[in-house]
Amino acid sequence: MNNNKIKLHGFNNLTKSLSFNIYDVNYAETPEQRQAYIEYIDEEYNAERLKQILTEVANIIEANVLSVSHQDYDPQGASVTVLIAENEVVDGTMDEISGETPGPLPETVVGHLDKSHLTVHTYPETHPDKGVSTFRVDIDVSTCGVISPLKALNYLIHSFDSDIVIMDYRVRGFTRDIYGQKHFKDHDIASIQSYLTEDTQERYKMIDVNVYQENIFHTKMMLNDLDLQNYLFSQKLEDISEEKQKEIYAQLENEMLEIFYGKNFN
Repeated sequence: MNNNKIKLHGFNNLTKSLSFNIYDVNYAETPEQRQAYIEYIDEEYNAERLKQILTEVANIIEANVLSVSHQDYDPQGASVTVLIAENEVVDGTMDEISGETPGPLPETVVGHLDKSHLTVHTYPETHPDKGVSTFRVDIDVSTCGVISPLKALNYLIHSFDSDIVIMDYRVRGFTRDIYGQKHFKDHDIASIQSYLTEDTQERYKMIDVNVYQENIFHTKMMLNDLDLQNYLFSQKLEDISEEKQKEIYAQLENEMLEIFYGKNFN
């Protein structure tokens, strides 16, 4: 039996919100290649595909999908909003979430949710001169109840080509026990990194900025290795001179560092 249960007065209405930006960086040299990249991204991550991803997130946390709204935009981009809910805690007790552990990729996580939502928006864009193209995905997973949205984190990172990931996690509001005492969180957390699988942690450089007394956690991630061939759109590495390769590499590295640190270096 779990001795850490807290007897609640009503429903656990703590809100846990995970918001993050995922960036995929590419190099498309000519205007035709840049346009082709935008069209490729628009098709690869259209509203229907994004709906499938968010529906799988709902499955991972065993939530009931109440409604789905999705939209493709002209000239590019897409949005999806999913309202989710699950049964309330039947006996009025709250199980303390068992420590910091990595969430699954698409395995099962059990929880109780109410008044919750999943949203995703995409923003493909290209630089008009330098050939650098960036695809940004904004995702928000907000749950009310004992389940943590961090359990879906690994699945979402693996669902996109994630070169840079910037994440914010916050616990909002409070819930009361049967004695009227407020509880401002129902689980211990030191860092978002604790919820990432070991292989993900090894692939990325990571920085934390956390405000523990306010239950605010911020983590930035950037891939350690930049394999140039993986960043060329409609081009082959062997067709590019060594000098040009170095130039492209420097442009891509600079783009990623500027996004990661949130400032211009030029």
